[in-house]
Amino acid sequence: MNRIIGILFAIIVLVSCNSQKMYSDFDISYSKSGGFAPIYENLLIKDNIAHYSFEGQGKKYKQDFKISEEDLKKLDLVLSKNNFRRIEEDRQKIYDNIATSINVKRGANEGNKTDASAIMPNYKTNWSNIINAFQEIINNNVKKQ
Repeated sequence: MNRIIGILFAIIVLVSCNSQKMYSDFDISYSKSGGFAPIYENLLIKDNIAHYSFEGQGKKYKQDFKISEEDLKKLDLVLSKNNFRRIEEDRQKIYDNIATSINVKRGANEGNKTDASAIMPNYKTNWSNIINAFQEIINNNVKKQ
């Protein structure tokens, strides 16, 4: 009996660990979360496959789609033009705010930035341009119900 329980426990652990792989195995990620009425929005890109999920405001949906090489090159260009790696995060505390995080794990723009504590004033335009590039990909590819 104990052996069966042990085997079932091992299977559950293996299955639960594998289900999180999508959230750690990506080249580029864009996520928004938090706020007074919390939302969770994620765009994960691995090669030419994108996984989008949204939960909040009484809505919940997920969608996978292919992202074109042209869109990936355009995104890399926006990251480079707006000096993604040099954007400076502020250290002030902001509560009940929707924070946006971007994580790039490949290429010349490799880095991790968030506006959870705001972005330094000199870089706000750069940050906005980068956010807009991700929103454009979402708006052009996600069919929201």
